Amino acid sequence: MALTGIQIFKLLPKTNCGECGVPTCLAFAMNLAAGKAELAACPHVSDETKAQLQEASAPPIRPVTIATADKALKIGGETVMFRHEKRFENPPGFAVLVSDTMAEAEVSGRLDRFNQLQYERVGLTLRPELVAVKSESGDAGKFQALVDKVKLSAKCGIILMSTNPDILSAGLKACGERKPLLYAATKDNVDAVGSLAKGNACPVAVKGANLDEVVALTTKLTGAGVNDIVIDSGARTLRRAYEDHVWIRSAALNKKFRPLGFPTIVFPCEMTKDPMKEGVIASIFVAKYGGIIVLSDLRGESLFPLLVERLNIYTDPQRPLATTQGIYDIGGPDENSPVLITTNFSLTYFLVSGYIETSKVPARLLVMNTDGLSVMTAWAAGKFVADAIAPFVKKSGIADKVKHHKLIIPGHAAAESGGLEEELSGWEILVGPREGAHIPAYLKAWKP
Repeated sequence: MALTGIQIFKLLPKTNCGECGVPTCLAFAMNLAAGKAELAACPHVSDETKAQLQEASAPPIRPVTIATADKALKIGGETVMFRHEKRFENPPGFAVLVSDTMAEAEVSGRLDRFNQLQYERVGLTLRPELVAVKSESGDAGKFQALVDKVKLSAKCGIILMSTNPDILSAGLKACGERKPLLYAATKDNVDAVGSLAKGNACPVAVKGANLDEVVALTTKLTGAGVNDIVIDSGARTLRRAYEDHVWIRSAALNKKFRPLGFPTIVFPCEMTKDPMKEGVIASIFVAKYGGIIVLSDLRGESLFPLLVERLNIYTDPQRPLATTQGIYDIGGPDENSPVLITTNFSLTYFLVSGYIETSKVPARLLVMNTDGLSVMTAWAAGKFVADAIAPFVKKSGIADKVKHHKLIIPGHAAAESGGLEEELSGWEILVGPREGAHIPAYLKAWKP
């Protein structure tokens, strides 16, 4: 059960040394309780206390990482049933399925689509993360060859799919360094597959005929020292899979039932042969509560909505998406090009930069850090006002890049023009449009 900040504080050394990054042990305890700090940041906590706190502060759903380095996918770690209660922590991963009985052209096509179907949105790259490699032939050599092909063709996490430990072992020989997910441990092979997972430090999925069987499998694996587990309830109809996912989440969070405290894997690809229906089923498990969602193939018309849905649900509502502060050159500007300024709320930046590109007028856009707030909100909060904007403009270095020293501010911040002219000696402050859609016409009339 999670501890409160005061309960954690009672276990800390109370030195108030500040080495953790905050001035007092009480503040550190509150950050720990809120999930904003790591226990490792305290250099003075005893081993006994560390063990006690790590157990108590462990999330009710264990986080599991698949693959390594920059292509790692972290799932699980969830602490709430509903997003409005706090936030969802780790977005589900999307996987495309390939098997060793498919024609080579089909495999290549799916891998090509895996690599090509990625989208830029508000400064983020949206894409699938995993390839699920399934053994249907029963031939370890064919399976290993397919895993080799996947490894060479795509920088991705890999799911090795077989109930035969020997075939899984062959797949591990090809991609063990990527720490693939082993799918699946069942009541018939749990000892052998669990041994493979433990010996190779890989996560393992369990598959049961029902949740009682799943509980028995996870209990046996954790007893053997295998803790990175993903759950497949075995359901292959939408209704039962949905019910199982809600039950698993509720048991872990509300009942603190550790045997079900793991992320899940779900297979819309095995619930229908209709590609569009498969996309609809997948969308349900983005929200309720898939950890990995395996698709039969990737199609832009269904994948893109799923990626955007995932982004929307798993974006922290308390933390706006923000763009890095700085000077952004758009369209190859020169020393006579206009200079505009806006806030670093990502949506604001991408809208404004898009309108500048539409104008075909090369320009420089100053993006100011306002903690991710939009222009109107930042202005109302005192973060986008003359005495904040002026120091940023002076330090940005923009004065060395242009001759004209004219600065275009958003129309919604027009009230700051007089103050800015006082703060920015030698600069002329121009008030731009209130609406971004009017930027192209405004820039076309620009004169240095």
